[in-house]
Amino acid sequence: MPVPSRSYLRFLSFPSFLSFPSFPSFSSFSSFSSFRPEVPVLSPTASIPTASPRPNRSAVAHLSTLLSCAFHDDALTRWMIPDERLRAELLPGFFRVFVELSAAHDGVLTTPDGNAVLLFLPPGAEPDEAALDAALALALGEHVDALRTIGRLQAERHPRTPHYYVSFGAVRPGLQQGGLMSALLGDVAARADADGVGAYTEASSPGGEAVTRRTGFDRLGGDITLPDGGPVLRPMWRDPR
Repeated sequence: MPVPSRSYLRFLSFPSFLSFPSFPSFSSFSSFSSFRPEVPVLSPTASIPTASPRPNRSAVAHLSTLLSCAFHDDALTRWMIPDERLRAELLPGFFRVFVELSAAHDGVLTTPDGNAVLLFLPPGAEPDEAALDAALALALGEHVDALRTIGRLQAERHPRTPHYYVSFGAVRPGLQQGGLMSALLGDVAARADADGVGAYTEASSPGGEAVTRRTGFDRLGGDITLPDGGPVLRPMWRDPR
């Protein structure tokens, strides 16, 4: 059964810091294991984050891999896909769905070198729920039911007023805490301010919450707790300035 499409877009869990994970490090990043896909280094140093044009097929693949590596050890993806090797196999396809979805709404921000990415949806974006559910089912197989549970709980708390929704963010391991994610998130905040609307995300770690707070987000209500001892998501909201 399809769930509200916007509820699928969330996770700012950075495994360590951004996990914004990549929405952030919202949780923070973990290191790669030997079997995880490699993320190509497009530049030896990080560049100042800027808005990127709609990514081509190669860029979509790169960003999907970057996100999947950043989120590999995130509490939410571990809850969704417990087996480590299967998680490494399925996450690139999972994140490809979200990269392509955000790209269709000009909602992909990256650094010029491709070492950091932030996905968002602008106000009024209304993805095809059935098509999105089918794409995620194809990417995750039997594990899509866990994602649907996350989506259902998110949908119950998702703001109804117009807003920018930040779904995922990631920074290449080794380059975290250099201000890249804060700059990307600041870009979204500036867009929201220009449009006179709020911005919303969910943090899955203290680090992710800290990143959003630096950009002017505050807690919105209580936490979202996943069943069976699952992790916690913290709704975060930013009023326009």
